[in-house]
Amino acid sequence: MKTPVAFFGFNRPHTTERVFAAIREAKPPKLLLVVDGPRSDKPEEAEKCAEVRAIIEKVDWDCQVYKNYAEANMGCKHRVASGLDWVFNTVEEAIIVEDDCLPNRSFFQFCEEMLDLYRNEPRVMMISGTNYLEEWKSDRQSYHFSYYGGIWGWASWQRAWQFYDINMQAWINPDVKAKIKAVLADEAQYKIRARDLENTFQGKVDTWDFQWSFARLAQGGLSIVPCVNLVANLGFGLAATHTGTLNKEIAEMKQLDLRFPLEINHNLMGDREYDRLMFKKLFISHESLMNKVIKHLKTIPDKLWLK
Repeated sequence: MKTPVAFFGFNRPHTTERVFAAIREAKPPKLLLVVDGPRSDKPEEAEKCAEVRAIIEKVDWDCQVYKNYAEANMGCKHRVASGLDWVFNTVEEAIIVEDDCLPNRSFFQFCEEMLDLYRNEPRVMMISGTNYLEEWKSDRQSYHFSYYGGIWGWASWQRAWQFYDINMQAWINPDVKAKIKAVLADEAQYKIRARDLENTFQGKVDTWDFQWSFARLAQGGLSIVPCVNLVANLGFGLAATHTGTLNKEIAEMKQLDLRFPLEINHNLMGDREYDRLMFKKLFISHESLMNKVIKHLKTIPDKLWLK
């Protein structure tokens, strides 16, 4: 392997240990470690953060290690965004793995080959290890292109990350909104995406990844998606930041091995059918689930919340 890997961690030693074992098996020549600091109102967290750092510093292969550790807690939004800025200022391309995203053996080879193949293709902005449909046309292709793309294990280039803006200042431009609407070419998809992007722009969502989706959509950028899902998310549960509500269809996605050698996909266009089905599963199903939860919570008498 020749591609740098960036690992993002915080306070989960158990998942970190499993994910770092996969990185150790891949043996990247450069390892960039980005870790958040403990929250001041959670005294028990300092020990967990220290455990995470101890795990990821056990590098027993020939490797250059770079560290970007926060002493005080920055939060998901600013820690990941600033960490990615640092990563792409340090190296020109990288594979990104978070502490709850467990890649299989195919993942690193897939990302490396795609980074090399599409390095000089500006229309391609990201490589995803996640296929939210688990399997898509795997009998006749190795990968396809999407206007979405998952961040549970991904890769990109400095040339693409340069369009990232944590504040999304371009969102106020009506021409940019019109372009994104044209890129998605679907009224329902645009309405939900626009709502999420507006909430992110207004600071109502404490995340970094909607801004990355916005950057790609605003450029009409494509993501490469493998024909089978290569990454398992270990982070579902009540302690999670953004995956606390368990959606079994997403939490229990199959993780499959990709066949090599890869077949080059010469159809450099977004797969509209995949995007439509993925959108339905990821956004519509999740929204329906959340509405049911909210409706149920409203039936619980207020006095029960005070116990």
